[in-house]
Amino acid sequence: MKLSQLNINQLHQGLVKKEFSSREITKEFLKQIEKKNKEIFAYLSVHKESALAQAKKVDALIAEKKEIPLLAGIPAAIKDIIMIEGEKCTAASKILADYTASFSATVIKKLEDQGAVILGKTNMDEFAMGSSTENSAFGVTRNPCDPERVPGGSSGGSAAAVASDMCAYALGSDTGGSIRLPASFCGTVGLKPTYGKVSRYGLMAYASSLDQIGPLTKTVADAKIVYDAIKGKDPLDSTSVEVKDKEEKMDIKGLKIGVPKEYFVKGMDPEVEKVIRETIKKYEKGGAIIEEISLAGTTYALPVYYIIATSEASSNLARYDGIKYGFSKMKDSQNLLDVYLQSREQGMGEEVRRRIMLGTYALSAGYYDAYYIKAQKLRNIIKQDFAQAFAKVDVILAPVSPTVAFKIGDKTADPMSMYLADIYTISVNLAGLPAMSLPCGEAHDLPVGLQIIGPEFAENKIFSVGQMLEDLKK
Repeated sequence: MKLSQLNINQLHQGLVKKEFSSREITKEFLKQIEKKNKEIFAYLSVHKESALAQAKKVDALIAEKKEIPLLAGIPAAIKDIIMIEGEKCTAASKILADYTASFSATVIKKLEDQGAVILGKTNMDEFAMGSSTENSAFGVTRNPCDPERVPGGSSGGSAAAVASDMCAYALGSDTGGSIRLPASFCGTVGLKPTYGKVSRYGLMAYASSLDQIGPLTKTVADAKIVYDAIKGKDPLDSTSVEVKDKEEKMDIKGLKIGVPKEYFVKGMDPEVEKVIRETIKKYEKGGAIIEEISLAGTTYALPVYYIIATSEASSNLARYDGIKYGFSKMKDSQNLLDVYLQSREQGMGEEVRRRIMLGTYALSAGYYDAYYIKAQKLRNIIKQDFAQAFAKVDVILAPVSPTVAFKIGDKTADPMSMYLADIYTISVNLAGLPAMSLPCGEAHDLPVGLQIIGPEFAENKIFSVGQMLEDLKK
């Protein structure tokens, strides 16, 4: 196997045993980027010099026979909505095309403390608004499994980079499925942690009560390594929490698995359904107890999500006004209102403007109670649904998406059909729960992801159940 195909644990062991150096690994990944990025367009920027300098530092530590952390010297990619001091952070938007971050996100500092090598920033849907990475102001990312298809979104660049061996692992952000959907479409593992378990400080906000940073990796074990490195309470993020993870080594015999009937409905690709059901049967054959459950609030999840997320986006994106920083039409404008209107109209893409308008409408006088308050009440019902389900089962297994990766351009003309791509993922964000997508098979020769949903702060339970599937496939 090439160095770029090894997982985190294999790379770490090789470094410790001096089978290869961090500089050799980094150069191999940079070679892969040079070779593949023109077609896939996973990266918006590559930090070659700083990556090689960091790799050299790790090699020096190994030469001095010092103990190194698991992520030391291992190359990573970062979604371009997470700040790295001194590097551009564009959120794939024209309005921030020339913005340089003045500080680093907490997750970046945690990776740097481990000695991680950061290769560059990955492409995404503008301000994380999208399910296909077609909404980037800088170009479309292609799926490495089939370049005619989307990689999913909004963390499509991160998933594509992992799937095409252009990094060992990547960080993405998940507001309504933006880690899990690309993981499913590209055939990687993707974890959306419990809300508050990973600091959001330094993540450009889309919807503050839903956003969460998480890893995209090659294996379940890798996802756990990265999650363990970035998790924890942060005094700079008031929504972050300190909850000790329980070591939950689950046994497949007697494991109670819930399968929500609302997730297997008309409109789902029969081939995708077949793969998911066959995977659930593997657990059953291993000794797990399968129980059909109901998550009735799923019916409301899509409208609830698009009212809450767009309302929060309307508020969060008000700061991009053409005055303080970023793209500005100040020189060509006659008055202050023109600066605001022209800067935002020309600096932001169609989907971002659409969502800002939706959110502003939902929060406006006369509509606030009818839309936003009602959506928050329904959000509580969705949370209660999950709480009742987890009183009976250990984990929930479900599809990530009703389809495999669709062709580029297929859904761009109809925003509603694009929004439906997230139908199985958004409830988890509304309830603040952890969930992971991992490859479980193929339909139409394309990857299918299984979604494992757990109770709050049960990431280790999810890893354990995910590991079972990887073991069953061996």
